[in-house]
Parts: sequence; C-alpha cells; structure tokens
Amino acid sequence: MSSNSLTIAYWCVLVAALLPVVCAGIAKWGTLGKPAREGGYDNDNPRAWLGQQTAWRARANAAQANSFEALPFFIGAVLIAHQLGASQGWVDGMALAYIALRLTYIFLYVTGRANLRSLVWTLAFAVNISILFVG
Repeated sequence: MSSNSLTIAYWCVLVAALLPVVCAGIAKWGTLGKPAREGGYDNDNPRAWLGQQTAWRARANAAQANSFEALPFFIGAVLIAHQLGASQGWVDGMALAYIALRLTYIFLYVTGRANLRSLVWTLAFAVNISILFVG
C-alpha cells in the first residue's frame, strides 16, 4: 500500500459521513414536492418541520442526529489506528463491521425496534473502541 491510497477503512469513513444524509432522506421521503401547507417538506424551515414529525419520520431524524454524534469518534479511531501502524486487514475489517452495524442500527431505529437497536448501538461502539486500540 502506498501512502497515497485510500484504505477500505478510509472509504468507510466516507460512508459513515454520508449516513446522516441517508437518514435525512428517509425522514423526508415522500414529502418533497408536496406543498408545506399540505404537510410536505418545508425547505424554508426544515428544522421546525422535522421537529413536528412523528413515528418513523421522527425516528429517522433521531437516527440522523445519532449518526452525526457517532461520526467524530469513528473518524478519530480510524485515523489513530492508521497512525499507529495497525494491521490494515484488522482496521479494514472492523471499519466494515462498524458500517454494517450502523446500517443495521439505522434500520432498527426507523422501524421502531428500540431494544435491539440499543444492542446494535453498543456493539458498534465496542467495535469503534476496538479500532482505536488495534494499533
């Protein structure tokens, strides 16, 4: 591996950075193009519109917030593991596991499976800690 190449773990950082956007898209699904006065997405006041949502839309918005909250630690763990010269295979594998767990977490959040969602969040957090210390 040359020092200029993006590792799988770095690509996972990009995917993790896009997860909040995916969650926002889920929250807004089916409302774009519909007038705000008829319940459609209000681009003039998006935070207030999202704050008024219920059920799966509200959960998708909460998953968006949590995805943003989890992102800095994941970025830091991947960067530190690389800087410490951790085994690239381990870092890549754990980063892929983290992304798989986060995708599962988002699905469980949106579909309202709170207990299982919390378990998956815990597993993703543990994987993230493992990435940090694999170096």
